[in-house]
Amino acid sequence: MPIPIYQVDAFTDAPFTGNPAAVCLLDGPAEATWMRSVAAEMNLAETAFLYSNEDGYNLRWFTPEVEVDLCGHATLASAHILYETGSLAGENEVRFHTAGGLLTVRRNDDGTLTMDFPATPPEETEPPRGLGDVLGIEPVWTGRSRFDVFVEVPDEASIRSLNPDPAAVAALGARGVIVTARADPGSGPGQTGKPYDFVSRFFAPGSGVPEDPVTGSAHCALAPYWAGKLGRDTLTGYQASRRGGFVGVRVRGDRVELTGRAITVFHGELHA
Repeated sequence: MPIPIYQVDAFTDAPFTGNPAAVCLLDGPAEATWMRSVAAEMNLAETAFLYSNEDGYNLRWFTPEVEVDLCGHATLASAHILYETGSLAGENEVRFHTAGGLLTVRRNDDGTLTMDFPATPPEETEPPRGLGDVLGIEPVWTGRSRFDVFVEVPDEASIRSLNPDPAAVAALGARGVIVTARADPGSGPGQTGKPYDFVSRFFAPGSGVPEDPVTGSAHCALAPYWAGKLGRDTLTGYQASRRGGFVGVRVRGDRVELTGRAITVFHGELHA
């Protein structure tokens, strides 16, 4: 039977911005090799595969090359599709059982979706050898989160001008590299004019994603880091990739709430 598949732009309310994810609705478990092949065919940062169980949904994520343990934008996209298709009533919370643990998503009155994720605060470390050369700028602070190298640089302009060599980034030996800075006062991307507190970019060529447009899981590290520096638990991040997108964050102990919007770009049927 044909399998429904959707493409959703996450962490945005406008098509062709934010982070695209494919969402594949299954009747039951599927072989990992097949899911990896579908993800390679879709050729997006992540393709999500989900099916219902007695306590919500099983959810797995694949880049075009590997399975990952935690993904924010494809989780947001999956919840968006469940609500949009009527598979789940709007007043009900989504429960996703994943390699990253139980993740929940709720739909808010304003149409945004809020995800409950584990916090992965970075711990200060010596920078990997050659990091400054890889980025083209010397870090202000360097650490490691659960998954990634974490780097603060001096200012927003430094973030926007980054153009690291993918092979050099992959050689640093982590899932990816989060690079961040405090937002310039009164700054807003393009013509949106929306305020934000910090800015970031995320590079993961070793996982098959040279640059991820908007990375929910990276904000599990960004949120506690900037909450500690700015003295507030509720913040807004802007990921300054070419597509760009906003992530609202709220730190609650060892958990982080990530809030954003999503929009369906197209849907179809998978026949393979």
